[in-house]
Amino acid sequence: MIPQTHNLFSDIPTTLQAELFQTLAESGKIRIERIVSDGHATPPDQWYDQGWDEWVLLVSGRATLLFGDGTQPVVLEPGDHVTIPAGCRHRVERTDNVQKTIWLAVHFGGK
Repeated sequence: MIPQTHNLFSDIPTTLQAELFQTLAESGKIRIERIVSDGHATPPDQWYDQGWDEWVLLVSGRATLLFGDGTQPVVLEPGDHVTIPAGCRHRVERTDNVQKTIWLAVHFGGK
């Protein structure tokens, strides 16, 4: 079988009511996901607290992450990446509302 190619920038809806999460590949405890944001943010009273590590690469747009330990916000621009360890409370404070913000996330490890 010849592997089929895909493009990270294709099939993005013009309008997004909510962030778009798409699993691109997964095997065992590893999942690779494309996330598309369009001015979206985590609701103010919500935090992510995952049981697995997450490596995130910002491909396009801009975003700001907040962490529950009170450290300074992390501003991401295209090409920036960060590893968020399991159990680290975090949230998306804002994403670009002028252009789509595309993230590539790799979830790994886990309890």
